[in-house]
Amino acid sequence: MTASKPDIRKGQYSGPLSRDTFTLRFMRRFYDPAFKAEKEALARLEAIAWDAYQDGRKAPITEKAGAGYADPDYDLSVEWKDAHDRLEQAANVQRDPGTRSRVLIVIGSARNDGTCPGEVSKSWRLAGLMQAEVESAGLQADMLDLSRLTSEYQYQIHACKGCVSSAMPLCHWPCSCYPNHSLGQDNDAMNDIYEQWVAAHGVILVAPTYWYQSPSPLKLMIDRLVCADGGNPDPTTTSGKDVEKAKQLELAGWPYPKHLAGRAYGVVVHGDVAGIEVQRRALCDWLDWMGLIDAGAMARLDRYIGYYEPYATSHADLDHDQAVQEEVRNVARAMVNCLPRLRSGELAPADEGLRSPRPK
Repeated sequence: MTASKPDIRKGQYSGPLSRDTFTLRFMRRFYDPAFKAEKEALARLEAIAWDAYQDGRKAPITEKAGAGYADPDYDLSVEWKDAHDRLEQAANVQRDPGTRSRVLIVIGSARNDGTCPGEVSKSWRLAGLMQAEVESAGLQADMLDLSRLTSEYQYQIHACKGCVSSAMPLCHWPCSCYPNHSLGQDNDAMNDIYEQWVAAHGVILVAPTYWYQSPSPLKLMIDRLVCADGGNPDPTTTSGKDVEKAKQLELAGWPYPKHLAGRAYGVVVHGDVAGIEVQRRALCDWLDWMGLIDAGAMARLDRYIGYYEPYATSHADLDHDQAVQEEVRNVARAMVNCLPRLRSGELAPADEGLRSPRPK
């Protein structure tokens, strides 16, 4: 039963850290003995960070929202506003019928040869096959390799904080939860990733199966894309993160805008023992829900590579499996065939124009 007025539940948060705990955690970042020479400087920096933490300075640099926002005088984070403006520009270019079609290929594996595994992933190799097909057809292929989360300094996707579960308008497009400078939650990669999704006309996900599920880098990105499905493009309507205002907005009737709808998608899921169909269905269901359009039956692929064979020979197994390589190329070819029809309006979803009795 829907509540008639906002009902905000409290009691889970245990409260702010003590100064001693804060100091221990801050200094852990400087564990290397080489930092001991700057002990006094680090103490001064810790004091500044503690002050920011106590004051909750999530967005220390702001500017007035200005024209086009519900509250032009609201102080918006300059970082959020920059990301918002970049997405608007990317969307305008993407909608221009004269632009070259772009396909975003997302590599969901956590493995690469720049970190502990010491070897490239099969997902990266499969993505290369699709990139070659897309580019040979004259389309632009943009690569998003999420294994960078495991191998690059301070390249991160922070966890979704679940704002949407309090109220959909509290979940801003793009996400305004990060950076949060008072908590040291910065260097978040998602604003660049949002821009890549917005600029694309088609998206292909390629990923291995980890314990019946998507790898954690891929799942982190998926969770943070929740704001693309119903997210609020104007944080001034909720005065930032005012839960009560957000609940009032949703209860008054929220349109749940689908910011990435209408793009085409393809999926390649591979594994070695079990779980590939579960992950492929979950990814396709998620993309369907967001309003993306599948590029055809051959664009939805799940295959075992080296079924029950040693992990040590998995790349050789891929070398020998010419059929799976061709199937992966077909995913890209299906996308190439789909995009001209999609962009011209010839290809449209069968449920276009229908209204859901359960919008969410």
